[in-house]
Amino acid sequence: MRRPNIKWLFKTACLLVIAGTLFILITGYLSASPYTNKLPIQRPNAVPYVQQADKNLPMIDGDEEPVVPAPEEQNKRKHHNRPQKVPPMEQPQIRKDNNHNADELQHAEEQPEQQQLLPPNHVKKDWHDYTAMERDSKRVGFGEQGKRATNNDESTKDMERKMSLENGFNAYLSDMISVNRSVPDIRNKGCRKKHYAAELLTVSVVIPYYNEHFSVLVRSVHSLVNRSPPELLKEIILVDDFSDREYLFKQLDQYVAENFPNLVQIIRLKKRTGLIGARMAGARKATAEVLIFLDSHIEANYNWLPPLLEPITMNKRTAVCPFIDVIDHSNFEYRAQDEGARGAFDWEFYYKRLPLLPEDLVDRTKPFKSPVMAGGLFAISREFFFELGGYDEGLDIWGGEQYELSFKIWMCGGEMYDAPCSRIAHIYRGPRNSAPSPRKGDYVHRNYKRVAEVWMDEYKNYLYEHGQGIYEGLDAGDLTKQKAIRKKLHCKSFKWFMENVAFDLMKVYPAVEPADYAYGGIQNVGAPTLCVDTLSKPRHSEIGLYPCHEDIKRPQRNQNWALSWHRDLRLRRKLDCLDVQQTHKNAPVWLWDCHGQGGNQFWSYDREHNWLVHGRNHGSNKRCLEASPKNRKLYVNICDEDNLNMQWRFGVVNNTALDSFWDEIPATH
Repeated sequence: MRRPNIKWLFKTACLLVIAGTLFILITGYLSASPYTNKLPIQRPNAVPYVQQADKNLPMIDGDEEPVVPAPEEQNKRKHHNRPQKVPPMEQPQIRKDNNHNADELQHAEEQPEQQQLLPPNHVKKDWHDYTAMERDSKRVGFGEQGKRATNNDESTKDMERKMSLENGFNAYLSDMISVNRSVPDIRNKGCRKKHYAAELLTVSVVIPYYNEHFSVLVRSVHSLVNRSPPELLKEIILVDDFSDREYLFKQLDQYVAENFPNLVQIIRLKKRTGLIGARMAGARKATAEVLIFLDSHIEANYNWLPPLLEPITMNKRTAVCPFIDVIDHSNFEYRAQDEGARGAFDWEFYYKRLPLLPEDLVDRTKPFKSPVMAGGLFAISREFFFELGGYDEGLDIWGGEQYELSFKIWMCGGEMYDAPCSRIAHIYRGPRNSAPSPRKGDYVHRNYKRVAEVWMDEYKNYLYEHGQGIYEGLDAGDLTKQKAIRKKLHCKSFKWFMENVAFDLMKVYPAVEPADYAYGGIQNVGAPTLCVDTLSKPRHSEIGLYPCHEDIKRPQRNQNWALSWHRDLRLRRKLDCLDVQQTHKNAPVWLWDCHGQGGNQFWSYDREHNWLVHGRNHGSNKRCLEASPKNRKLYVNICDEDNLNMQWRFGVVNNTALDSFWDEIPATH
């Protein structure tokens, strides 16, 4: 047996050690090389804004399971009582050398700051307050669960009517309902399982009010406090726009101090400024990252806040609106208005709605783009709001502010969404005592002209044409500041807005209106000497019958009606419509502001029976306009073929247009 060669083994071992050492040195050098270990640039706190018409909203997928923070991190958050913010990464400096064009550098310096985003760490959270929701579900009593309330005490009916006319809603019933009342959870079922980013921005809620009824105002505040995560709700700012009701001073101060210490503050303006000025006063006082503007007669639904905040947390140049539910002005019933539509306008600047797009219907819990906000309720980054210049403070009292801000958001680099999982109910006022105007002159159309002159470019002419001369003598005031903002922010044209954002508006609300279906006098067949007449009454009054003008094709203004392309009955070329607000027998007919949304103002003409049919009921439920010749009144009742007082003739009937009356009725009707 050969003995091992010790010398050979020693040499082999030395070679292996040397080879291993060289391998370690070489791989270490390569791993340190900038060419093999260069990570892509990561900017979790700032990304450039790129406008893409079909780009989806950057949302965290609500179907993923949340990553739950460690207990010590949760305790830390509770201790600080607000979300932790990730510090921005250090950004490289722009190197300015002779190779850069001076004009390009100047343009780069003028560009808005990069959008602030939270890092995409996919940490999500269920923000529902299940304890509060369970507590609410057990509440019983007057108006609880958002159910309609009724006053059965006949001795107080006069007081109830008086308070209703003073406020535009049943204030007497409001005082009988708890300020902490429960509401029905009418959200889409998918919203109840939705999780949102665990780190959201803090909120300042701004609520302007003028002579608001006490219980309605404080119920609004209670609903926000009761249904908002305390770590997100930094403050509620009430802005009193020079009210003169006594209970809105010492009594309100005391109530706020006792119930909302260190959370609610009241700003009292020294003169009447209107909605726009009051909102700006509150916005300047706000200190949180997000502003939420609300009206003073609202009630928030469950988990309303996170759906508004997440899109803004992901992109500061985003404004988000909640779904607006209805609190019935007569009985305080809480109900849905609808399940979503895109905001728009017509060429008389009435707020309108456009149908949802196919992509909006895929997931009914996700925010969808909307061209125009309704105006009263929305959330926006405080930084972005003031970057846009806030509201144009040349707009007086109210009117046009939602269009001005909507146009600015879209045309100046932002986006706007409606969030289906955020729901807030609003009281739409009913009949109300007329109050003196806070200003002399037509401030609403003056506001519209300011918006048109600054933002609408050549499209402003459509607005002016529909105004029938009302804009010609109006001075829009000094527009220098507003035009400078548009130039500074390099805002797009209104043509771009109409073609890329509100691309279907012209089809639904054409600038050149189609012909009327019928027009002229509306003559009763049973009493042919009588025609429908305003009786020279103002809006919000019942109308009736009056002897027909000698020419029913071209009668005087009080009898000159049109079945318009909006499918309403209005004074021809005016904005006064026949409105039926009740469904009982002998429902009265009112002269009301045209809204173009169908509903109470939807009318059709049945040429076979000569009926004017109210609403879209069919069969035995059809309801028709009926004359009462004895007292010269108008009612709406179930249609009856044998009743000649339900038959009517127009001065002029456009049979060609009526043949297609039921074609392409907008989904918003």
